[in-house]
Amino acid sequence: MSQTIVMLSSLDTKAREAQYLKDCIEEQGAKTVLVDIGYGQPARMATTISSRQVAAAAGSDIDSIRVMQDTGEASTLMMQGAIIKVQELFSEGRCDGIIAFGGASNTTLATGVMKSLPVGIPKLMISSAAAMPAYSAMYFGSMDITIMHAVVDISGLNDLTRAFLERGAGGICGMTSRSSGMVDPSRGDKLIAVTSFRFAETCAQAVMRELKRRGYTAIPFHAQGVGEDAMENLVAQGLFRGVVDIVPAGLSEQMLGGNRASRPDRLEAAGRVGIPQVVTTSGFDMISCGPATRRDSGDALWQKRAIADRQCSVPDRFRVEARTTADEVADIGRKVADKLNMAEAAACVMVPVMGWSSLSVKGAELYNPEADAAFVPSLRRVLNPGISVIEVEAELNSESFAGALVDKLLEMIETSPAVSDGGVS
Repeated sequence: MSQTIVMLSSLDTKAREAQYLKDCIEEQGAKTVLVDIGYGQPARMATTISSRQVAAAAGSDIDSIRVMQDTGEASTLMMQGAIIKVQELFSEGRCDGIIAFGGASNTTLATGVMKSLPVGIPKLMISSAAAMPAYSAMYFGSMDITIMHAVVDISGLNDLTRAFLERGAGGICGMTSRSSGMVDPSRGDKLIAVTSFRFAETCAQAVMRELKRRGYTAIPFHAQGVGEDAMENLVAQGLFRGVVDIVPAGLSEQMLGGNRASRPDRLEAAGRVGIPQVVTTSGFDMISCGPATRRDSGDALWQKRAIADRQCSVPDRFRVEARTTADEVADIGRKVADKLNMAEAAACVMVPVMGWSSLSVKGAELYNPEADAAFVPSLRRVLNPGISVIEVEAELNSESFAGALVDKLLEMIETSPAVSDGGVS
């Protein structure tokens, strides 16, 4: 069956290049749907979806957008309209993959549209701005976008730009021909999302082994901010039957200004889609604030949080983990309660009393049981009575605690009317 590739391009300035890419894709037997996301002059070639249609989808009109002084607002409107039109194409079965090319502006706009498509749909961005450190993480976000670094500006057709466009065409056609499309939660796998990081790895490995033994497949996510955001996205798509959130610390890092901050709606997706979740306290015992050179740099974060005066662990020159205070831990407890109170499914908080990570057990650098003790009272004062809090006399990285996490999650899954054998019902 012929695949259909959606092309996003600014056809006011890149018509020749877009036509060449379109021809390369169609030479390989795929169909193309050309969407004009440019807001300069009218397109210089025929389109499937014009810039006027894109602007109208955003509730605006292209003539008004073209005269806007604020290019950020203009670009945002075109992104919003393009998302709507691409979603329509996807629902019609006319988007097996998506491709775009350009510099910083087009990359920002196009990857913003790509992020609206489900995980599993091939997404390829040919970008001359891919290697810009300040922007690259924004382009990927928490989605499965492939970026090809074009070391030259895709402006005009020459031997180099043709080579990049030809490889891009081959890449997107190859990906779509080998792709089974979006991940389908009804395929029958019993998938459980599990968060982890270095200081909770022993617990995570034990949890995954126990889930496998009991007929489930654990999908691990690195709790470094972006990984947690990716998990929230996939949970929202209905891929999982439950969540073992060993390291929900993207929430506390976002509150305290740490390096592993996740998005503001962390800890909400499972509750919204109605699947059980077990949450622990790992990572709430620290703020990630490296590199170590910041201790002497006068950096605002160090000054604001008085990091230099705290218990610190420095695993290497890039990472510094600074101990959270009792007041901060209490604030985190209240925030966790606020998040879980929104849940429309079973939730449970399990607290390993003898240490929340390998860094905060007795004898370790961040050991501070007085600060840890501020969490549960603060949590209970806000938490809905129907949400259980279980304190376990164990270290986080113990087999007994990992087993308790799995037992509790599977108990909730088995008694939850919202979860079926293939995913969320």
